Amino acid sequence: MSIYLDEASRVIVQGMTGSEGRVHTRLMLAGGTDIVGGVNPRKAGQTAEFDVTPPGGGPTSKRQIPVYGTVAQAMSETGANVSVMFVPPAYAKAAAMEAADAAIPLLVVITEGIPVADSVDFIAYAHARGTRIIGPNCPGIVSPGKSNVGITPAGITGPGPIGLVSKSGTLTYQLMAELSDVGFSTCMGIGGDPVVGTTHIDALAAFEADPETAAIVLIGEIGGEGEQRAAEYVAQHVSKPVVAYIAGFTAPEGKTMGHAGAIVSGRAGTADAKAEALAVVGVPVGRTPRAAAAAVREVLG
Repeated sequence: MSIYLDEASRVIVQGMTGSEGRVHTRLMLAGGTDIVGGVNPRKAGQTAEFDVTPPGGGPTSKRQIPVYGTVAQAMSETGANVSVMFVPPAYAKAAAMEAADAAIPLLVVITEGIPVADSVDFIAYAHARGTRIIGPNCPGIVSPGKSNVGITPAGITGPGPIGLVSKSGTLTYQLMAELSDVGFSTCMGIGGDPVVGTTHIDALAAFEADPETAAIVLIGEIGGEGEQRAAEYVAQHVSKPVVAYIAGFTAPEGKTMGHAGAIVSGRAGTADAKAEALAVVGVPVGRTPRAAAAAVREVLG
């Protein structure tokens, strides 16, 4: 099984006709994602053509994807239940609120550089309307062999018993590659901004409830206290083995490292403090991605 995303997911792309939207729509189609439409009010009624080549090679096919004026129209015409956003930061808040008004069940926000105040507003707005947001500033979510929504490269790994939740896109891909011979139920990048729509705890709860996820990998990084809160949740609510990797053991205090939220502003935000909190509740913490992968193999037996 998988969480939030499966082979029945029907996906629309907000911003599909922009430069980033076109590139990643083509890649998602190549990875087998069921993309049923795009949204651009200025190009409603048109179609967008994509040359799709499977990740492992093979004949290229042409796909025609219809463009709709609104999310609500796209959902009505296609039965879509997932949207992924490639919308510039200045327009992201309005686009996310439009998706929530249409009651899309899942919205994946790839956009980087959204003002934190905008993220606070649209995440709260969506939550009140029953729309789950993954992101912003994230690589998206993939259930190998079923669907891939976002910018995660296709073909890194196949299906298997590991669930993965990560703040980092690149480290998501690395752990997927390290454990590709074992496979994953779902891999999700929640984003590295200070405010995100789906947290480590949300993912832990979903993986705990998924009968085919046998072990969970949690990837964190410096900044904030989300990993400490996740450790408390693991101690109280998670029965499955959890392995962690925390990036940033050598990061200097007060310097932003990569993501907007990756800044140490006190001991609680350091990698050491996060690792200690996780270790106290019995979560092994790898000092490198390879060490974390080895720990996962060990807990799986």
